[in-house]
Amino acid sequence: MTAESRSWLQRGSSRAVSLLLAAPLALVLLIHPAAMLDAEGRYSHGLLMLVMWGICSGFIHGVGFDPYSRLWRSIFHPLGGWLLLGLGYATLWRARLG
Repeated sequence: MTAESRSWLQRGSSRAVSLLLAAPLALVLLIHPAAMLDAEGRYSHGLLMLVMWGICSGFIHGVGFDPYSRLWRSIFHPLGGWLLLGLGYATLWRARLG
């Protein structure tokens, strides 16, 4: 299979985007989780669960893993992962400003 016949989501550049979006957010959550606190000093656990889902999707797509099952392919689709990673960065930005 050549690069021209692959979907744009299967190319190395989109996989690099997934990995580069997921890695810093994962490091922030592992090293300094207090950075994700809201103005009242609390975590939004539901929101953080979605962010972690996006991080998982980013790593799964970023390392080049393609699930065989349609269920897992749809759960960890890179476009959904990118949206959830954007949600994570927005949450981090809002927590840092608020």
